[in-house]
Amino acid sequence: MSLGQHLVELRKRLMWAALALIVGMVVAFFITDWVIVLITEPLRVVAETKGQEGKVELMFDTVTSGFDLRLRMSFAIGILISAPIWMWQIWAFVMPGLTRKEVQYTIGFLAAAIPLFFAGCYVGLVIMPHIVELMATFVPEGAASFYQAAYYYDFVFKLLIVVGVAFVLPVFLVALNFAGVMSGRAILKGWRVAVIVAVVFSALATPSADVVSMLMLSGIMVVLFFAAAGVSLLFDRRRAKRDALILPPEASV
Repeated sequence: MSLGQHLVELRKRLMWAALALIVGMVVAFFITDWVIVLITEPLRVVAETKGQEGKVELMFDTVTSGFDLRLRMSFAIGILISAPIWMWQIWAFVMPGLTRKEVQYTIGFLAAAIPLFFAGCYVGLVIMPHIVELMATFVPEGAASFYQAAYYYDFVFKLLIVVGVAFVLPVFLVALNFAGVMSGRAILKGWRVAVIVAVVFSALATPSADVVSMLMLSGIMVVLFFAAAGVSLLFDRRRAKRDALILPPEASV
């Protein structure tokens, strides 16, 4: 294909992806009420615990803030809903330029990264209420807590994204190994740093009083790291055996 044909193909793929995103946003707009109820459940728990019904609430401080919040939520949820379509459009555009082995590697990485990302988002959703409840304990007795809607949504959204990406990092380590950038031994050698990073990250992402959540999150991250190191070591062993069969005896001398 010529450059012009590639651009035409890219435009077609982008148009289908954009259309899928718009449809996903429209569908997501009608479920934002359910999402708002889900993410604000910790606020109701705090209000009941402290006996401050009506003093712990989500605050919309502008005329359009309610609509703006729903629009932002619709965009984020719409990306997830339309993910199968726009990911397929990207894949269909890139795949013809890849070798068979690169196609297999890409499918393997996506098959591992996507479930891990959503698993991380779920873990973030589980620990989020504990963080909100812990932070509420620092509010002086008798004071009211009004959370700005946009700020509260950013807090929840960023927490889910950060934990989700943290779960995907081992897949990138395996990708670096497959690309020949890092060996399995080099990845495994950094296990002490990985454990420290996992514990520190978990301590920052979870309340200090909730040791169980911290240990669960750090334990999952450490297990994923060692799994990535194990896969890399196995691949290095297979690569060494393959090179030994391909390399002629005189070359090895």
